[in-house]
Amino acid sequence: MTKAIRIHANGGPEVLTYENIEVGKPGKGQALIRHTAIGVNFIDIYFRTGLYPAPGGLPLIPGGEAAGVVIETGEGVDTVKRGDRVAYVGPPGAYTEERVIAADILVKIPDVISDEQAAQALRLHASSLLDQVETFERGHELLPPPPPARQPPAQQQQQIQLSTDDEKE
Repeated sequence: MTKAIRIHANGGPEVLTYENIEVGKPGKGQALIRHTAIGVNFIDIYFRTGLYPAPGGLPLIPGGEAAGVVIETGEGVDTVKRGDRVAYVGPPGAYTEERVIAADILVKIPDVISDEQAAQALRLHASSLLDQVETFERGHELLPPPPPARQPPAQQQQQIQLSTDDEKE
């Protein structure tokens, strides 16, 4: 058993329930991961409130992106192994402590990227590239940029402070 946040009916935050669920073992082509960071997006709120219908209906475990550690792999999985740090953007179901998911959507996280960064950056980065920078057509190649270098905490704090100051003007 593992814990999950589920929605059984549309509404405000009060409809989010924290409950036990059975996760099961990974099947062919799947991996069991233990989440360490989960992305939170407006789409999760839209599903909860009923603005958009929940994929597959209710009950729903929200969340479409997360990072974690591979606990176990199913038959035929050779792209990730036990202990690998991974992230994904996929179908709803990330608001859980553990999850079985298709291994072919998992991306290994480089050491220079934190789990928190990876949990939110995949959707953000892919979206900005595909929607705002260029129109991609059949035959175009898309190569992801190298991961950013890890910044010292003082520099991160300075950037956060600068962003906050800019917003006040």
